[in-house]
Amino acid sequence: MQIEELLANPLMQRYLDYSGGRLKLPALGYLNEQAGKLRIVTGGCHPLRFALPEPHADYELQAYRLGVVATRPDNWHDAFNALVWLKFPKSKAALNFCHIAARERVGSERKQRGKARDALTQFDECGVVVAGTSPAIWQALSGHQWKDVFVDRRSELLATTRFIVFGHGSLDALRAPFVGLCGKAVFIPIDADGLAAIDVADLRETDNALARRVISTNSSDEAGLQLQPLPLLGIPGATEENACAGYYQDTRQFRPRRLPAGEQ
Repeated sequence: MQIEELLANPLMQRYLDYSGGRLKLPALGYLNEQAGKLRIVTGGCHPLRFALPEPHADYELQAYRLGVVATRPDNWHDAFNALVWLKFPKSKAALNFCHIAARERVGSERKQRGKARDALTQFDECGVVVAGTSPAIWQALSGHQWKDVFVDRRSELLATTRFIVFGHGSLDALRAPFVGLCGKAVFIPIDADGLAAIDVADLRETDNALARRVISTNSSDEAGLQLQPLPLLGIPGATEENACAGYYQDTRQFRPRRLPAGEQ
């Protein structure tokens, strides 16, 4: 069976509404049509356009200065990048803007990326938005209290928290998920109305809040997103196996928190 005929992992579903939740590569024409309808702009306030890559072109600069996002045909990594642009346009534009701003602070040479750009790239590739009404749940996740959250408080988790995979690299990896697949998560506090909006596929307020968080990192060359590791296959519904409590005993995925040297 062709992979395009397969149902996608549940964590991908919200990006595949155009194909009924099936793994079917979007055409450039479709992507550009949607970008035009949504009036999406990149970090430099230029209208977004997905186009074939040019040799030796700088991805971030091209997006910032021209509005062009390089997108290879028949490539899921690039396709997911484009689909995230459609769902999180303000957040992706904020990432683009902050990349350029950070580059200007530390210099234009590639070897001088700096902590801020490293964190922005990490989130762009493997970020997860944890949107919820319970900061206590997020605190427990940040403390690697996996059994507490995913097993003992699973009902509370399902009632208060939504997980949205943002990183296009992680979305690509979910086509063939493997033990230990991990994202880098950021918490976005929301209220009950925000939770309900996510449940009906309205991500606008979540996008706005995430964009503000990204922009808040632009004041210095320090990593300000406060990313936390999150085992993707532990998210309820990500795999059938995690419906069993014993699934979370696998320390290859659900590792205890490593204490800083001063706390050991």
